[in-house]
Amino acid sequence: MRILLQPAFILHRRPYRDSSLLLEVFTREHGRLGLVARGAVSPRSRLKGLLQSFTPLLLSWTGDGDLATLSGGEEAGLPVPLLHNRALAGLYINELLVRLLPRRDAQPGLFTAYEVLLADLAIVADEEPPLRRFEKRLLEELGYGLSLDREVASGMPIAAEAHYRYVLDQGPLMVDQTQTGVPISGRSLLALRDGMLNDPAVLKEVKRLTRAALAEQLQGRALKTRELYRIKREG
Repeated sequence: MRILLQPAFILHRRPYRDSSLLLEVFTREHGRLGLVARGAVSPRSRLKGLLQSFTPLLLSWTGDGDLATLSGGEEAGLPVPLLHNRALAGLYINELLVRLLPRRDAQPGLFTAYEVLLADLAIVADEEPPLRRFEKRLLEELGYGLSLDREVASGMPIAAEAHYRYVLDQGPLMVDQTQTGVPISGRSLLALRDGMLNDPAVLKEVKRLTRAALAEQLQGRALKTRELYRIKREG
């Protein structure tokens, strides 16, 4: 099978043999793919220097197995300028996508959300709100979206002034209903629902919830980028 130029981003790359690369890419119409870019780092390759993270690309490939062969590529726009913590935030999201997205499962909505995330990371003062919004969208696309509208036992709407515990396989419960789950205020649940994440106290609670939900999907697999975050904080 031969696929002509498609919108794509590089999620991860590593050397392969003498002058080639193994790529994990995220495409609009074909989802996550594994590609081998033969000779991509040789001095005379037309692809040399092109296959970088955070650069909008058009890629073509041949093959329909787990590892297809890159046949062409070109820039579809300028690289998104992510510096310092923003670049680390982008790499964190890339690692999540590599770990959690199934291969060859088209996610056009998530692809658009990824483009928005990169644009936001390039300009916002704080990377945390766009990260939390994208984590919420990723969980939805994986089929594990968070229930943020109603308390599951009573069916009553979430009250901003109330306090809950979010049980991951159920949803939010009033604090007197359970001793398990992630503690979170109604205000934070509603803020995550609406994407309004400017309050530091809300962000702290929301981060605890989305990280717990993602940890369940990761099934104990550690993320290298989180370790890099820890080292950066301690440094």
